[in-house]
Amino acid sequence: MSLIDWIVLIVTLVSIILYGLYKSRAEKNLESYFLLNRSSSWYLILLGIMGTQASAVTFLSAPGQSYTDGMRFVQYYFGLPLAMVVLCITFVPVFHKLKLFTAYEFLEKRFDGKTRTFTSLLFLLQRGLSTGISISAPSIILSSLLGWNILWTNILMGGLLIIYTFTGGAKAVAYTQQIQFIIIIAGMFIVGYMVVHLLPGNMGLSDALHIGGKAGKLNVITSGRDENGFQWNDRYNIWSGIIGGFFLQLSYFGTDQSQVGRYLTARSTRESKLSLLLNGLVKIPMQFGILLLGVLVFSYYQFAKEPLFFNQTQLNLLSQTKYADSLKIVMKDYEALQKQKIAQMDPSLETQVENRMHQGLTMQYAQKKQTELRSIIQRWLKDKDVKGDANDTNYIFLRFVVDHLPRGLIGLLIAVIFLSAWGSVAASLNSLSSSTINDLHMRYVKIPLSKEREYQYSRLYTLLWGIFCVVIAQLAYNIGNSLIEAVNVLGSLFYGDILGIFLVAFYFKKISATPVFISAVIVEIFIISIHILNQNDIVNISFLWLNAIGALGVILVSLTLQNLKPKA
Repeated sequence: MSLIDWIVLIVTLVSIILYGLYKSRAEKNLESYFLLNRSSSWYLILLGIMGTQASAVTFLSAPGQSYTDGMRFVQYYFGLPLAMVVLCITFVPVFHKLKLFTAYEFLEKRFDGKTRTFTSLLFLLQRGLSTGISISAPSIILSSLLGWNILWTNILMGGLLIIYTFTGGAKAVAYTQQIQFIIIIAGMFIVGYMVVHLLPGNMGLSDALHIGGKAGKLNVITSGRDENGFQWNDRYNIWSGIIGGFFLQLSYFGTDQSQVGRYLTARSTRESKLSLLLNGLVKIPMQFGILLLGVLVFSYYQFAKEPLFFNQTQLNLLSQTKYADSLKIVMKDYEALQKQKIAQMDPSLETQVENRMHQGLTMQYAQKKQTELRSIIQRWLKDKDVKGDANDTNYIFLRFVVDHLPRGLIGLLIAVIFLSAWGSVAASLNSLSSSTINDLHMRYVKIPLSKEREYQYSRLYTLLWGIFCVVIAQLAYNIGNSLIEAVNVLGSLFYGDILGIFLVAFYFKKISATPVFISAVIVEIFIISIHILNQNDIVNISFLWLNAIGALGVILVSLTLQNLKPKA
């Protein structure tokens, strides 16, 4: 990066940290540290909810997801609005009435201590691992593209956000997320404008969308069916999005403390409901826009030289292996293909209508040949003697930013990546600390604590979880799928089971503690078993369905065990 990029990056990050520390001056007690004394307005909660969702994984990986697989990932969010309605009717009024610190306190009031502990442990495991991936996502990509050492990148990414989360708690997170979110959205709009601006000739947004449509990238709605019927292993279609997505979003917003903790800070039930309902309306268009960036970048590369592999580090790795000579041949073939494609895609060669038809044919041919050559590179990288990273999806967007955006703007976009990571990770650390002190420490450590000591322990747990997540980030290299998929798959292993416990608590008043606890343990083992079978290609079920299977499984097994229970 240039000097001006470094100045923009450093000034932006330091300003956010100082602003967060300034705004976080508060009383030193748990209610202030975790819940802002329950005084937040709806817009502050809304920005916090969206900032927690919109991690660096979203902004780095989602455009790459649409670049390679089209827009169909947006269907993942189709169940969100319905989930928000259910939350506002059932979850929010109860949580506010009981004045909870964590969602899991409700389970002890409804069932017993072991159910609360089990559920909070599932949350801590899932959220701790997911937060580690959220730190590793930008670290891996930045270290690769900018040549930074991965260990020091992880420490920088994790260490800076620990500073203001540790110091200011929920207040620092809430106020910095406002500024972070505004900068992030502005950055995305600027990138979208620049991509269209860089297109050749007089081409505009409609032309870019036409190119994306010709390539099949505007597949916003898919049925999940083919000639063999409905495909349960199809990850993103309208049915998995509405049904599986509903259960996932209901669990995420209704039982995950990183989100519940945001709207527990509200000064009234109305403020919480308003923020959640608006989130249900805004999130899908926002995600649509982020995915559309990937389609626009794809369209741009039809008229410009497209990297054979967006992670240049992996090509450098192959050049030092037994595949070095073969790589030169592939590179030569690819260079010739790129020159041919760029020449034939020149929009000034023919009339508009004829040229669009010609572009479609040329693009389809080039895509097919590029896919063949990239599959060769990926096969080489998977060789046990090479041990490279064959997944290129996560590097597409940032590679475009680094290679094609003007100086100063690159620094701003790198800052956006840092800020989006900080927004989600800081909220996660705050929720991990909140659950640890309230659901575990204060229940099982019988030594009475003063308000000052509770506050000190909360900060200590924030620090310890921060260190844990940085360690996980360091271990999370080469995790396989695109990072946004990896986080969602991990969440789906636990969210359904946790949601099932809460649904039983709310809607099945006759079911007692022991049946729901046993059913939750059984169903969680079952879900993990399905995932293992999926990984070994023994069964093929999309991860989104695991959320529905987990939630409904806990309900059905609980009902069965309750009916088998001897009557007193």
